[in-house]
Amino acid sequence: MANEEKIRVQKIIADAGIASRRKAEELITRGAVTVNGRKAKLGDKADPYKDRITVAGREITLSKNAKKYYIMLHKPRGFITTMNDEGGRKCVAELVDDVPARLFPVGRLDKESEGLLFMTNDGDFANMISHPSTHFAKTYRVTVRPRISEEQLTALTTGVLIDGRMSSPAAIHVIKNEQDRTVLEIILEEGRNRQIRKMCEAVNLEVARLKRVAIGPVKLGMLQPGKWRELTPDEMRKISNLHKKLVAQNQHEQEMKRHERKAEHR
Repeated sequence: MANEEKIRVQKIIADAGIASRRKAEELITRGAVTVNGRKAKLGDKADPYKDRITVAGREITLSKNAKKYYIMLHKPRGFITTMNDEGGRKCVAELVDDVPARLFPVGRLDKESEGLLFMTNDGDFANMISHPSTHFAKTYRVTVRPRISEEQLTALTTGVLIDGRMSSPAAIHVIKNEQDRTVLEIILEEGRNRQIRKMCEAVNLEVARLKRVAIGPVKLGMLQPGKWRELTPDEMRKISNLHKKLVAQNQHEQEMKRHERKAEHR
């Protein structure tokens, strides 16, 4: 294989089902990846079928005809979104150990959150779902305490300061109002760590329950906690169509920004 036809190391790691491409980049930056005995750097390429690639000391192999899996998991509370944990905590890997492939989660849900989580052994699919430039909207059903006020609802919808940066506007609908709590539907376009919990904390609301019920066009439906199923061809088609739309939208926005910058310098 000619050098220019080699593949970026982070893509090889993702294709092997070790981690998502972004997580693979973190592993490379930490020095946990070697190619033929030498520590890999971001941007390095390799031949996945000839070069010896290790991640944390473990050699990885690619099968040219390996089946790709696209899994919908209903993550229960109490499980962490990782494939193993040195502290012995329950991991989502335990819930999909009957899948005959090494899967990794696409994105994350924190330990106390539940709901829809994609898992795959296809790095391109993971990148398509989670890349910041084409971020899929995610829908959550969130119970907060105490009952939400109009001021708090307005603040959450327009944006609040978390981790030194304003959150993007969010679509929020009140599903049910009770004396001491409110059930909300929250649709987020961005995906910052523990974002909903931090947003609610910023306006003095406590999150009592947080459940992700949809990612883009794919809904959790009646899938029971701890259970998984493969995504249907129709769901995969909807994901692909939305991705194409988001790519086109992002390209249009970038083009508009370029025109604005040119206009400013005239």
